[in-house]
Amino acid sequence: MNRRIRVLVVDDSALVRKLVTDALRGDPEIEVVGAAADPYAARNKIKELNPDVLTLDLEMPRMDGLTFLRILMEQHPLPVVIMSSLSQRGSEFALEALRLGACDVLGKPTGSHSFGELGPQLIARIKAAAGARLARRGAAPFSAQAVASARVPPRATVISARQIILLGASTGGTEALRTVLTRLPAGLPGIAVVQHIPPVFSKAFADRLNEQCAFEVREAVDGDRLKPGLALVAPGNFHLMLQWRGDHYAARVTGGPQVWHQRPAVDLLFKSAADCGAAPHAIAGVLTGMGKDGAEGLLRLRELGAITFAQDEASSVVYGMPRAAWENGAAQRQLALDRVADFIAHPQLPTSDAPALASALS
Repeated sequence: MNRRIRVLVVDDSALVRKLVTDALRGDPEIEVVGAAADPYAARNKIKELNPDVLTLDLEMPRMDGLTFLRILMEQHPLPVVIMSSLSQRGSEFALEALRLGACDVLGKPTGSHSFGELGPQLIARIKAAAGARLARRGAAPFSAQAVASARVPPRATVISARQIILLGASTGGTEALRTVLTRLPAGLPGIAVVQHIPPVFSKAFADRLNEQCAFEVREAVDGDRLKPGLALVAPGNFHLMLQWRGDHYAARVTGGPQVWHQRPAVDLLFKSAADCGAAPHAIAGVLTGMGKDGAEGLLRLRELGAITFAQDEASSVVYGMPRAAWENGAAQRQLALDRVADFIAHPQLPTSDAPALASALS
């Protein structure tokens, strides 16, 4: 039997420490080796207990979680799952933590009755983090001057309303998506994104991308018109799907059951795009993440004429979703993360796939 995943819980709230510990102890593959109320105690316990994964609160006395995370990643890198408050301030802190190298983020419970589905979600995130490659700090986005100049599309660019770009990601995906989207120029088709992310955090994520990208990025609202120069991000805890309404794609933002234990689910976005005739005009890809979400939908898109890709193993924080999409034949290409943006802007496929390329660009 493999060794259990050793977890250290770091939070200034005794109630949260107990809730997290109790939830994790219910899984036979996880062992909670200790808990700490602040970063100073955590530092000592890391040396003493040698944990595999930390859960980390961001707002703590004596030293805030972001400062501790920055020091930790520089001096003793460990996989970290952030527990952050479901507020604008908490969301901004959580996104900064992901930029600094944290693997994932989860909304912090406020009481014993609010833990709800967080237990299973936390267990899944701990397991993903335990197998993750510690991400390097992402590449810097465009400078303000570069963004301003990139907002002007090439004069010869003509984009059909049918053309579309579809992206899905999970663990490690916020930074992977930032790396890709901030390197894309203006003048591209509409973009629809599903990132496995909790409620509230998704809006902060979209707002931050909007400040950094050469095109508008916002959290999707039901009925939104997806058009060139716009990227829509699925709201946390809601599925994002697409419909064709005469001359444009419209966003459907709905509840409903989880798919692959996720809501939003990448597969539902991809399959909805296939169902509304987008495939021959689509470029679609799966980035880093645990599990198999997106592989089935990407395969359907490819079979119907889309250009498809998956992030490669070496650049993925977790090579789960991309592996599934590659092994089932859904992805035509595997790409290093730093090559994805260029591929989206200038897709190149083997000669045998030339018909798909010609169709998607028409």
